[in-house]
Amino acid sequence: MNATIRDPNLITDESALEALYGTPSEPSLRKEVDHIPPVYRAFVEAAPFVALATAGPGGLDVSPRGDPPGFVVVSDEHTLLIPDRRGNNRIDSLRNLIHDPRLALLFLIPGVGETLRVNGRGAISVAPELLARFPAQNKLPRSVIIVSVDRVYFQCQKALVRSDLWNPAKHVPRSALPSAGMILAALTDGAVGGTIYDAAYPERLRQTIY
Repeated sequence: MNATIRDPNLITDESALEALYGTPSEPSLRKEVDHIPPVYRAFVEAAPFVALATAGPGGLDVSPRGDPPGFVVVSDEHTLLIPDRRGNNRIDSLRNLIHDPRLALLFLIPGVGETLRVNGRGAISVAPELLARFPAQNKLPRSVIIVSVDRVYFQCQKALVRSDLWNPAKHVPRSALPSAGMILAALTDGAVGGTIYDAAYPERLRQTIY
């Protein structure tokens, strides 16, 4: 029987982790609250993009959500509302929420270094009065995610400064990477995707954006 090999370089307990990184600063602790005060509400209402992280029986998932700024509504200081717009019907995030309501949100605002993080619990609603609050091009979302807020705090600028994310000079030309059609064709031996898929995509996007 082979002996179990332990890697001495792996951190496997919290005490060792805390010894490595040290004590968190007071501001990093004081910035966390259990609700959405006006200073955090301003970030939610300015954000045109949020990443939604969930967990379920099939594993973890994080999906992008975007719309004009303010598309995530602060219903009250403990509740957020997120319309679920038209997609590819995989509904991985929603499937996860059925099994495990825990979620995490990361709000990004173009040109702003700080991000806003929200941890909470989500429920999926199809209440007509909720759907009616989120029309887009005369279409309503299929559902609305009701987020019960547990923790809210801002993330400092370091990651976005290091990445230089908002610098237009650093934008990568789309042509530098495989197109959606090329990816699909490569993964399916040409059964799906290809140049026809790419050529049809702009009109398909226009027709199905909402």
